[in-house]
Amino acid sequence: MVRVCPAVSDFPLAFRQEWPHLLSEPDRNGAMPASSPSADVLRGTLDLLILKTLALEPMHGWGISQRIQHVSKGVLDVNQGSLYPALQRLEQRGWVGSDWRTTMNNRRAKYYRLTTSGRRALGEETASWRRYVSTVELILGTP
Repeated sequence: MVRVCPAVSDFPLAFRQEWPHLLSEPDRNGAMPASSPSADVLRGTLDLLILKTLALEPMHGWGISQRIQHVSKGVLDVNQGSLYPALQRLEQRGWVGSDWRTTMNNRRAKYYRLTTSGRRALGEETASWRRYVSTVELILGTP
């Protein structure tokens, strides 16, 4: 996760040092409300970023989080506690498959790969994301 401030430390994905006031407030246990639009958008964004990352090559969880952080030039940081549930969710949808392999460091890790339906979903989710962003931009640009 991207750490903005301690109050939003349980977000699956957020922006480092930017716009923390736009995010919904977590409950007293630090969890986001299930119906929170911000939590839903962030969760969907994480899913999309994972799909995009796996379109390159199969990776283990830590590699996925590092790739997202690297490509975002350190702006985005994926919370490990959100990454693995997202990977399970994507696997249950049939968008991601997995198998156990040995890493370059000779450690056993679960590698995730994009399935054929996951590749289709990536295209659909990307189009949906772009519609969402353009709609928000339209609203923000309205006087």
